[in-house]
Amino acid sequence: MALPQLFVIGDSISIYYGPHLERILQGKFAYSRKLGDEALQNLDIPVGANGGDSSMVLDFLRIVARSADFRPDILMVNCGMHDIKTDPHTGAKQIPLDQYRENLRQIVALAGEIGTRMVWVRTTTLEEERHNAIQYRWFLRYSADVDAYNAVADEVMRETGVSVIDLHNFTRNLGGELYIDHAHFTDRVSECQAAFIAGTLCALAEG
Repeated sequence: MALPQLFVIGDSISIYYGPHLERILQGKFAYSRKLGDEALQNLDIPVGANGGDSSMVLDFLRIVARSADFRPDILMVNCGMHDIKTDPHTGAKQIPLDQYRENLRQIVALAGEIGTRMVWVRTTTLEEERHNAIQYRWFLRYSADVDAYNAVADEVMRETGVSVIDLHNFTRNLGGELYIDHAHFTDRVSECQAAFIAGTLCALAEG
């Protein structure tokens, strides 16, 4: 019997937990994701395996959905960290909140059109002060925006009946040293995230 297919598209956090998730899910899911090693050259620039903001995720899914071969059993999606990028001069967000809401609705609708079950992953926390230090002058991020965009995503997923993996609160509650930089997590944390996600996915598959 063929294993259920899981396709992952997410920001750079998913690049870190991805290898752990693939290992843990061996024998339970056929794992695949948006690919491209160039994402590792600069995790703040969304290329390759990095899904980027919600508009980029939507555009990518519109392209791959044209292929009859792209019909995963579960499509696991996260976007938000790039949407909240804030111009330090104007205060403008890369993707305004209303557009973020509409993009998510269209992503959910597209998943429904191709007959795949979508699972949403809530955006994780960041080290605001460290992030907004000198090396990140070209854009800022704020924890309050993480909360605001997560709240909008929660609303959309609740309205559309999409299952949610609360990686945000899970990670925040782990305790100890979480970060290797301004937003990315240690290998210990990434492995814990993968185990948490895997447990949820397996429960959903059995339910």
